[in-house]
Amino acid sequence: MTNPRITISTEFGGIILELFPEQAPVTVDNFLRYVDGDRFTDAVFYRTVRADNQPNNKIKIEVIQGGLKADDHPLVLALIPHETTAQTGIQHTDGTISMARNEPGTASSEFFICIGDQSALDFGGMRNPDGQGFAAFGRVISGMDVVRKIQSQPAIEQALTPEVRILKISRD
Repeated sequence: MTNPRITISTEFGGIILELFPEQAPVTVDNFLRYVDGDRFTDAVFYRTVRADNQPNNKIKIEVIQGGLKADDHPLVLALIPHETTAQTGIQHTDGTISMARNEPGTASSEFFICIGDQSALDFGGMRNPDGQGFAAFGRVISGMDVVRKIQSQPAIEQALTPEVRILKISRD
């Protein structure tokens, strides 16, 4: 089985992802339901987390976050069960795409891409106090220059100003 490839087209260029459905079937299926259902129509990258904009966090990370942004957006699907990195074996290394969440089992449309290795986001990592980590489900295979450009854009605290429009997310 060939791993699905996805292109995130942004106003700064394309980011090509490879997804890992064998390791993270629930999370990949959820993401593909958004892609195939054209549910990311209003998606944006809206958050940049850098070493310089998280003064109150003991454990620093570097990511960009995107998605539909609003939990009450009409295109948001039901929440999905949490697939930990201990279950999938997919670690949060440079270029990993993962689902944002609050509590385990609250992921829906929001995702982030790691800049550099982010082991604090893995199962047992303490970026989130529950220690469950985040659900990694793929990696960037082309376009990390675009990811880094988005990360370096102006922000107020961690909010990109302006947000970076996602023009389309589609299967290759």
